[in-house]
Amino acid sequence: METLNSELQLESTYEDWRTKNFSNPKATIRLGTLFSGIGAVEHALKRLNLKTEIIFACDNDPHVKKSYLANYHIKDKEFYDDVDESSFNAKKYKYKVDLLVGGSPCQSFSMVGERKGFEDTRGTLFYDFARVISECRPKIFIFENVKGLISHDNGNTWSRIQEVFKDLGYHTSSEVLNSKHFGVPQNRNRIFVVGFRKSKWLSEFRMPARIPLESSMQDYLEDYVDSKYFLKEKGVKFVTSFKNQKKSFTQINGSVALCQKANQQFNWHGDFVFEKAAKKLKFNEHLFEIKSIDKKYYLSEKVKKYVLSSGTKNFKTKIDTDLEVARPLLQTMHKMHRAGVDNYVTHSGRLRKLTPRECLRLMGFRDDFKIVVSDLQTYRQAGNSIVVDVLIALLKQIDITKFIK
Repeated sequence: METLNSELQLESTYEDWRTKNFSNPKATIRLGTLFSGIGAVEHALKRLNLKTEIIFACDNDPHVKKSYLANYHIKDKEFYDDVDESSFNAKKYKYKVDLLVGGSPCQSFSMVGERKGFEDTRGTLFYDFARVISECRPKIFIFENVKGLISHDNGNTWSRIQEVFKDLGYHTSSEVLNSKHFGVPQNRNRIFVVGFRKSKWLSEFRMPARIPLESSMQDYLEDYVDSKYFLKEKGVKFVTSFKNQKKSFTQINGSVALCQKANQQFNWHGDFVFEKAAKKLKFNEHLFEIKSIDKKYYLSEKVKKYVLSSGTKNFKTKIDTDLEVARPLLQTMHKMHRAGVDNYVTHSGRLRKLTPRECLRLMGFRDDFKIVVSDLQTYRQAGNSIVVDVLIALLKQIDITKFIK
């Protein structure tokens, strides 16, 4: 396996994958997915306007299956409810899959050190992923997992995974990729392994380069949000507590979202939005202040009246608050504050969690993705997915179409 690249690797010599064209854009990609979730790679291929034939998909969550079938075309008999050997034999798909994608939970392997390769993984979900590779022999596979997989069980799990892919006859490249480096403002590190059936295909491939992040989380927010997403007092206190923000359990109005998790919005973890009261008057039935801001930073009534007056001796126009572009900061800023002249913000408003649609957007799913399950299930499905834009970068860099006759 190619050596795992450093996250700090210089990108200057890399070709920008965004400008690359597919060599065979009319190709139909024969796709198989395991632990399919809500179809991140299916949505990536759709966004790339590439034709796709879904050969098989597999997930044991009935809510996931409902979302998947509502968004993608697949024969019912080709969607499997379990990946184990007795439920899913992939031999009938041998050489019928161009691309296999999945990311299994990886338990440590009990026989580490015995050097039995593929057999060491028996009884784990990774074994089933590897078994399907051996049975259907895809041209290319993409394996995704949490960054912690590399250090799991003192590195033994990662070493064995590399050995298994090699034993299966695949030539692989791997790297930790963060979605914030591929156009999505979410701090989500994941390990990606790209495996090729032929060594020459690997020699022509290198992992995609980072691109500048040109958007913030605020660009992904909905214009109008139902009042049910706003937190009541107990939730506000939890989210705004210094302890939870310091530990990065919660974040308010961040530019780059925290890594989404399956249960983040359900238990008040993750990203939250502070909506100013004036922005959405229909949600003004109850107002909260951000309690974690020290009271000493709030203006006294006397100074507040001075700041918001129609004019002063030195400033003939009203001093507005909450400016999009701040006034120049001066060396005498502390004195200016005392005099009631400088930059000010207000904190009357309401705190809300992200909506299911916003969570999907931050995973790279466009609004044409149909939501057909409850909010709770949608949050879970978004948090368990792969970021679509990272897959797009990989598919462009691979030029997935050149392997199709």
